[in-house]
Amino acid sequence: MSGPAHVIRGSVSLPEAELMWRFSRSSGPGGQHVNTSDSKAELRFDLAKTEALPPVWKERALERLADRLVDGVITVRASEHRSQWRNRETAAVRLASLLAEATAPPPRPRRKTKIPRGINERRLREKKQRAETKRGRTGRGWS
Repeated sequence: MSGPAHVIRGSVSLPEAELMWRFSRSSGPGGQHVNTSDSKAELRFDLAKTEALPPVWKERALERLADRLVDGVITVRASEHRSQWRNRETAAVRLASLLAEATAPPPRPRRKTKIPRGINERRLREKKQRAETKRGRTGRGWS
């Protein structure tokens, strides 16, 4: 099968036994060879039933990938390479990065920063000063 296990994050990787592969002919242009070779790779992974992911990750992934799942199964396809082996690799890498993204912890909430009072006061002072300057430009009292 493929080379090293595809790591999702940390010590968690895709379990080879739970990957369901299907190969078919790629669509698109090509010579005689393309009609006989099943180079398109389709990889299916049962996210709902897997035990390979920590429960928290699994929950997160099921929630985030909800619109891509069919009965709890995620499907990834690859057909850009001419060799089945490379498409297989591409599909596995794609699935791993998809799961890595979907299981990532949510970002930290942003903490509002308080603007120091001195800065605000300085801004208002400068505003007043600018207004004075501009008011002095009107032509009153010149004649």
